[in-house]
Amino acid sequence: MEALIAKRYVKALLEGESVENMEAMASIFDALSAEFSNEKFVDFISAPMIEASAKEGILLAAVEKAGSEKINNLIKLLAEKNRLELIPDVAEALSKEMAAVNNAYIGKVLSDSDMDAASVEELSTGLSKKVDANISLEFVKTDFDGIKVEVEDLGIELNFSKERINSALIGHILKAI
Repeated sequence: MEALIAKRYVKALLEGESVENMEAMASIFDALSAEFSNEKFVDFISAPMIEASAKEGILLAAVEKAGSEKINNLIKLLAEKNRLELIPDVAEALSKEMAAVNNAYIGKVLSDSDMDAASVEELSTGLSKKVDANISLEFVKTDFDGIKVEVEDLGIELNFSKERINSALIGHILKAI
């Protein structure tokens, strides 16, 4: 639900903006979002006994150097509606919008066996050509028995599991008999 609300805020924030301004806004909200990993900051933002104006003042001071009236107004609106906890969701929605604008996406290669960087790069290049987008993949070692490629923002998931190949092979052999 929060992601849908954040999407609406991002749509209004980016309306009529240039790509450079979009990137600047995304970096500002990424920095604000990073603060939500600090437990004391989260406690401060979510504390009901602290006035919304105090929270708003601290966040406005943090983004003051940007000099963007839209960002200031969005922070004021989030504080007024008691939705400051949506800032990480806004940052994520902004990064997804920037990926769509730049046609550049980040994905993961999941496998239980190690893969060298050249193989990951080859997968990235091949997938980029297939979907006509710039895709960069990173390798993540997991317990998945095979190889899985995920690009979440494009809705792409490819997997080759040993179990699935074995069951398909057995199925073909049984059909042949």
